[in-house]
Amino acid sequence: MPDNKSATPEFTTYEEVMFFDTDCGGVVHNIAYLRMIETCRTKLAAKMGLTLVDMAKSSLFPVVTRTEIDYRCPAKLGDQLEIHGWLEKISRARFWCAFTMRRKGSNQDLITCRQSLAMVQMPEGKPQRLPADWVNRWDLGLDQSS
Repeated sequence: MPDNKSATPEFTTYEEVMFFDTDCGGVVHNIAYLRMIETCRTKLAAKMGLTLVDMAKSSLFPVVTRTEIDYRCPAKLGDQLEIHGWLEKISRARFWCAFTMRRKGSNQDLITCRQSLAMVQMPEGKPQRLPADWVNRWDLGLDQSS
């Protein structure tokens, strides 16, 4: 029987470290890393079927409930960065995305990050179950631990 599951969603974005991303020593601020991850996560969400236009119409949004980030090596002013994100895990009510950030062309991680997200209906702020087809669409299985 053929496997109808799609490849696990992933997306890569590219950023140049700008002056406003850095402190007086030319090192990237921790909040700037999160902004860059937000861009990658938004593009990854679109690949998962959560486009900005569709979210605006439905008022159903993925909301970050937890961020874990390890700062391994600082990015600096002028660096060309590659931010790679992928869907890591799915449960009934949450999903996890993971990210790495590297200088373009390098294999050294500058940061690694993992985020937990839940679907929330706005403006009520009511949590919703994840789309039913997600478990069958991607070859991740359903995480029963959460």
